[in-house]
Amino acid sequence: MWRKIVRQARYFYILFFIAGLLINGCMFPTVKLFTDASDPLKEFVLEGDEKGKVLMIPVYGIISDIPKKGMIFSEPSMVQDIVSQLKLAGADSEIKAVLFKIDSPGGSVTASDILYHEIKSFKERTGVKVTAVIMNVAASGGYYMALPADFIMSHPTSVTGSVGVIFLQPRFYELMDKIGVGVTANTSGENKDMGSPFRKTTDTEEKIFQSLTDSLGKRFVDLVVEHRGIGPEAVEDVSTARIYLAHEALTLGLIDEIGYIDEAITRTKELAGLDENSKVIVYRRVEYPDDNLYNIQSRYGNMKSPLIDLGLPDTSILNRAGFYYLWPSGVDGN
Repeated sequence: MWRKIVRQARYFYILFFIAGLLINGCMFPTVKLFTDASDPLKEFVLEGDEKGKVLMIPVYGIISDIPKKGMIFSEPSMVQDIVSQLKLAGADSEIKAVLFKIDSPGGSVTASDILYHEIKSFKERTGVKVTAVIMNVAASGGYYMALPADFIMSHPTSVTGSVGVIFLQPRFYELMDKIGVGVTANTSGENKDMGSPFRKTTDTEEKIFQSLTDSLGKRFVDLVVEHRGIGPEAVEDVSTARIYLAHEALTLGLIDEIGYIDEAITRTKELAGLDENSKVIVYRRVEYPDDNLYNIQSRYGNMKSPLIDLGLPDTSILNRAGFYYLWPSGVDGN
């Protein structure tokens, strides 16, 4: 009996401690158990010891300019995090090249375009070489952001392409009709509530959405032509917005070479005129033992507590109606 009482008391104190941590840090205002986004980025060397540096920036998951907010942690958006790293790189004269390690199906049109703009501006402002290596996937916005790169390499089994835009619009009206709930909207213009999830889209609205989608898709294709110099036949193929394996992308001119990440680093150093033993660095908020090129935890460090990480997909960006440079099938929720 006494053992049972002691065991129950132990559970009570554990739950009491956890509850204290969750109440906005009020109980332990000076205790910090986890690395979070407020910690500064620090430089870590992955390999090499000679002068000159290659900064590797991992790009993993859906491209968004919306920060993530959780029960305990908040994380900067991908856009904010990458721009912060480029700012640090621009202030370090030893950095001669930046290699983007991309594993992304894309994201919102604007977030993808912001990264494209920031990378292009960084190149023009600093003269630093920019390269990209495609891991599992660099589709749609994941490829869009890489267009300013001086050199794009793809793993032999990578997927890329999806040069196009998709308009996603959540719809609830059918469910609402079934349960007998409705929404009334008074508008100042006939198209004011176009895209509303609470009613069916009209034919006129469908045409407007398609026109906007086509315009944004054309912008994507035009930028591919501008940066990659592909011919008319390739343009016609790419404009279908299909995905390609590495050898197909190479034939079309979407990438420059097929290889592995170590080969991408070698080519990057060659482009930048660096010694083969020059440093490869990353910016992280926490140090990892036995760190290497394949670590994808560069953005936030060990920010997720196993007590609250349920392993659920984070696809909150897709809950909003909007235009996306995104390959939907590539979304894995990370």
